[in-house]
Amino acid sequence: MASIRYHARIDRSPDEVWALVSDAGGLEAWFPGVDACTFDGEVRTVSTMGIEIEERVVLSDPDLRRFQYTIVGGPMVPEHHLATVDVLEDGDGSLLVYACDVRPDDVVALLAPVYESATRAVKDHLEGTSG
Repeated sequence: MASIRYHARIDRSPDEVWALVSDAGGLEAWFPGVDACTFDGEVRTVSTMGIEIEERVVLSDPDLRRFQYTIVGGPMVPEHHLATVDVLEDGDGSLLVYACDVRPDDVVALLAPVYESATRAVKDHLEGTSG
């Protein structure tokens, strides 16, 4: 199993960062390339680049500020996929950690740029540095 991990220091409170990343149906507001996103309480459907990807929310824990999901439908469903977004206190700001465990290992080449871009996009969106 392969792991992907990116992090960013964000000059916003953990509660502000958590509010953004835990909104399961709100990806199109900040996630690069997402055209639409719906959430039915368990599965979110993400429309991007003419395809739809279904992700089941595994955990949304406001006390831990941890959000986890797994890909369950779409043109490519890995044998194993668990993405974890953690929001940690970091001085007067936050540390965002976006990680994913995936199998087969070669899926990393496809997913790593997506998670790297998403990590940067959360920071840019909350700090007002993106358009």
